[in-house]
Amino acid sequence: MAKIKVLIIDDSALVRQMLSSIFEKAAGIEVVGTAQDPLIARNKIKQLNPDVLTLDVEMPRMDGLTFLANLMRLRPMPVVMVSSLTQKGADVTLDALDLGAVDFVSKPSALGSGLDEYADEIVAKVRMAAGARVSARKHSTAKIAPVSANQTADAVLSRKTGRSHFRTTEKIVALGASTGGTEATAQVLAALPSGFPAIVISQHLPVAFSASYAQRLDNNCQMKVKLAEHGEQIIPGHVYLAPGEQHLLVKRDGARYVCSLNDGPPVNRHRPSVDVMFRSVAQNVGPNAIAVMLTGMGADGAEGMKEMLDAGAYTLIQDEATSVVWGMPGSAYKLGAANDVKALNKIAPTLLSHLDCVELSRVELS
Repeated sequence: MAKIKVLIIDDSALVRQMLSSIFEKAAGIEVVGTAQDPLIARNKIKQLNPDVLTLDVEMPRMDGLTFLANLMRLRPMPVVMVSSLTQKGADVTLDALDLGAVDFVSKPSALGSGLDEYADEIVAKVRMAAGARVSARKHSTAKIAPVSANQTADAVLSRKTGRSHFRTTEKIVALGASTGGTEATAQVLAALPSGFPAIVISQHLPVAFSASYAQRLDNNCQMKVKLAEHGEQIIPGHVYLAPGEQHLLVKRDGARYVCSLNDGPPVNRHRPSVDVMFRSVAQNVGPNAIAVMLTGMGADGAEGMKEMLDAGAYTLIQDEATSVVWGMPGSAYKLGAANDVKALNKIAPTLLSHLDCVELSRVELS
């Protein structure tokens, strides 16, 4: 099998050296070159024909966003952004995902502690990016990425047996996503009316990104989007996004639903975990819930979606053709957890149709 050819673009010689060292130790990956700025990178792309780029944001002569915009217009290819975990870094990285970058990782630290974990993360994301769909999206090459053995949702919330008694008919939509999910989630939410039932979201994002992402969604949606707060009531017309590094659970408080934030261990390597959120919704909302799984690497959420299906919830996943990576939805599909499979542009209309919303006519169904 041919190795994945990687070109590293970063103005820091230390970062280029660290990333090169990481990839040289990884099976199936070859660093074909490095570049300290986008103008040099432009020529090396033509010469070396890499499969994946790692791209810094702030560089001399041309910033990473300008380069990325030109690249995606002229020669779309998988790009993993290397970003600083700051407020500015978060905003710029979200812009990069808007432009077509597949995923992002934080800037590597020179400290030895945590470097092995960082190496595992960036290697996994480069391997995933090599099979991901970029903006051209003319054919399907993505594969479900393997997920190493790890904690299940049992580490945060135990599995219940038997059926709970649900005393309300209030609907809640639970949505999970990861790689490619920032734009997919934004597209779905933008098509929903202000009076839509409450939505809870677990998206794989670091702490520094979640607040910026919630604000960005809120600016472009009719519903009110915010970071979930512990103990706050879940009400229609609102979207509650799990903060980075905290699990989001839905709990009952009498006849009300409330958000519960949990600092328990990562599940499927993630906190927040979609599996944890889905399990809590299965146990506390049951047949009054809807589960939605959008594009993402790995299998987080598949087991939880099956639990929601078994509890009587309607379950919907994004199809392979429109997913950047069909890992999470594909795993749910293989598990038999999906009632329905739809293209991304059909997710919102399907939700409205299923819920028989009076504002259905506001979303194009053709």
